[in-house]
Amino acid sequence: MDATTVAVDLAKTVFELALANAQWHLVGRQRLNRAGFTRFLAETSPTHVVMEACGTAHYWGRIAQGHGHRVTLVPPGYVRPYVRRNKTDRADAAAILEAVRSGQVPTVAVKRVEQQALVALHRVREQWMTTRTARINTLRGILREQGILLPAGARAALQSLPSVLEHAAMLLPAHLRHVLTDVHEEVRAIEGRIAALERELASLAADDPVVTRLRTIPGIGLLTATALVGSVGHIHAFHRARQFASWLGLTPREHSSGPRRRLGGISKRGDVYLRCLLTHGARAVLLAAHRHRGACATGLHRWALDLRERRGHNKATIAVANKLGRIVWAVWTKDVPYQQAQAA
Repeated sequence: MDATTVAVDLAKTVFELALANAQWHLVGRQRLNRAGFTRFLAETSPTHVVMEACGTAHYWGRIAQGHGHRVTLVPPGYVRPYVRRNKTDRADAAAILEAVRSGQVPTVAVKRVEQQALVALHRVREQWMTTRTARINTLRGILREQGILLPAGARAALQSLPSVLEHAAMLLPAHLRHVLTDVHEEVRAIEGRIAALERELASLAADDPVVTRLRTIPGIGLLTATALVGSVGHIHAFHRARQFASWLGLTPREHSSGPRRRLGGISKRGDVYLRCLLTHGARAVLLAAHRHRGACATGLHRWALDLRERRGHNKATIAVANKLGRIVWAVWTKDVPYQQAQAA
């Protein structure tokens, strides 16, 4: 086989392959199942394997690398413009080939097993947090319909719920009180699982020097640092800090033409979870800056407060999140801890 590049359209069970030679001319196509694709990677001489960075891509990328192939993962959003006419598996495989041939599409590094496991822990925690919030809102709604109000805040509501149910014994039917007690116990069990998972994250972070350095940045805690290490395949793929902030979706959306340049709100592209964590970290930075407005304020805190006075709290929060993303890139690429400069 004279193919030098193999474009693979991944799926759950059936894989469409487009084979091209050194001149990028299509020389063959194959349609394989999982077992057949595994044999293809094992029996084919080392070549260039190209796939979309979608589900199972990192797993198959590691399998291909284990057999000596050179693997390139491309973002799916950059492949879509190259699809001709109707979307099919054959069209998708050819589009992947065209996207790589253009040489203008950014690539995604193949993640290690440890990185994907770290991201999986965050995904499970996020689902548990969503379930916890849903159960608490259910308790609030049911009790409100019975004329009983829980205090504001999840922690205060859960702490007061046993006494509320006890004092409302005459107002609530017995079977309803039993069900609400079961829901309360379910929420407490979920909180126990979340605490155990966070302890697991803390033990993993203690052995990772990158996480340790990232946690020296204001507003970057255990969750944000471990999520960044798990989600960012290779930090040196970003050549400058603004490119990393753009990947996080924290840079302005642009709609310009000719001499007129129009900048709008942030693009909100990239990982929503990472952007949410950085935004919460930015709120923490603003709160700390407000509390330490005296002589101990750092340059970051002073800048954040000045920006909030000029542009308002919400815009300042996003600007600080953008700044934190750039600081993360600098600390990570230079392998040095963050050093806070005192404000003049």
